[in-house]
Amino acid sequence: MMNQFLEFSMNHWEMVAVFFAILATLLFVESKGGAQGVSPSTATTMINNDDAIVVDIRPEKEFKTGHITGAKNVPATKMKDQLSSLESYKDTPIILTCKTGINAGTSAKEMKKAGFNKVFKLQGGIAEWQSSNMPLVKS
Repeated sequence: MMNQFLEFSMNHWEMVAVFFAILATLLFVESKGGAQGVSPSTATTMINNDDAIVVDIRPEKEFKTGHITGAKNVPATKMKDQLSSLESYKDTPIILTCKTGINAGTSAKEMKKAGFNKVFKLQGGIAEWQSSNMPLVKS
């Protein structure tokens, strides 16, 4: 297996170099100004012990199909316009969640720019929350 990988790498060094360049760029972009990811169990601890607020950035229609108890729905497309509604939580831990955990990073960067100090993103989003057998409520 390792010999095949080495042979492939030597025969296709250009593709391997491009892969590592893209990987390095992705890691750099994600680490710069982004929010720290938290697991569903860590999020639960933060909600229970640190009074963390969950902000669900999915569209309202998706939010109504099932969300974390007590979550506030601020769709990502309306985040800039609705940041003022979250103003009172600037120093409160905020856990952003989306469907899969991919889109929360962009909203987290917007919130940090606006002066929110404790912004986190739920790793894997609602999909990971559900696969961890955590409850969702419908509204």
